Amino acid sequence: MVNLSVELGDLKLKNPVLTASGTFGYGEEYADFVDLNRLGGFIVKGTTLEPREGNDYPRMAETPSGMLNAVGLQNKGVDYFIEHIYPRIRRYDSEIIVNVSGKCIKDYVAVCEKLSELDKINAVEINISCPNVKQGGMAYGTTCDGAAEVTSAVRKAWARHMIVKLSPNVTSIADIARAVEDAGADSVSLINTLLGMAVDVERRRPYLSTVTGGLSGAAVRPIAVRMVWQVAKAVSIPVIGLGGIMNGRDALEFIMAGARAIEVGTANFIDPSVTMKIIDEITEYCERQGVKDINELTGII
Repeated sequence: MVNLSVELGDLKLKNPVLTASGTFGYGEEYADFVDLNRLGGFIVKGTTLEPREGNDYPRMAETPSGMLNAVGLQNKGVDYFIEHIYPRIRRYDSEIIVNVSGKCIKDYVAVCEKLSELDKINAVEINISCPNVKQGGMAYGTTCDGAAEVTSAVRKAWARHMIVKLSPNVTSIADIARAVEDAGADSVSLINTLLGMAVDVERRRPYLSTVTGGLSGAAVRPIAVRMVWQVAKAVSIPVIGLGGIMNGRDALEFIMAGARAIEVGTANFIDPSVTMKIIDEITEYCERQGVKDINELTGII
């Protein structure tokens, strides 16, 4: 038997496989394809204080080995989540993590204050790295001071586990990670999407209504692994790795580079059952290699 359980400080997961916000809905949308109770946890779509319609269409475009998105955090707001979604998903035996975003710091705080009333939400992921909104998001995550300010404010309002999701669109992601660690983050997740652009040369215009969008998928994985490796050596809090994970071997790259857990994103669109396969592939690898505890592999690079 292989022990796949991992600990992110006080947050205990049955295995290191999480789903990335924005790619897995509220979990229930995938219930026909995966056993949600087998996941280490699932991170629900970005949640804001007020409902958001998101950006104009088109807001997704396929690229070589990846995709661009500019959805813009479309959601019905935290009150709708609390009243309609949470009662349906709280029954699952996996950690439910809410990705939180806002136009200003007060929004982040207000959302977390509301979520603190929910007993099954043991963690939030503070999104300071979304490149597809005009206010908030990446505006806070590209400077040490901005990242620390959001983290510190949320820390006062949220007593449970706080993950801070970092942007790769910075000069030194390790510096940003150290800043949020000092401001009270319990763990960090990285990377969010890389800012990219694609042009339809026949129509002579950008594919996306917003011109630029976030690049995800297999194309970004080597960059993401490098950044996870750098951050894991720079901070003492746990690191969650994501960016282009398509199978178990990809997940193991992040774990060996220093990630305690991983998030699966774009791959869910290609194969809705991919997370189950990744859990099985990690288990099979450990059995074949004689690894009895997945934690033996964390940060061995």
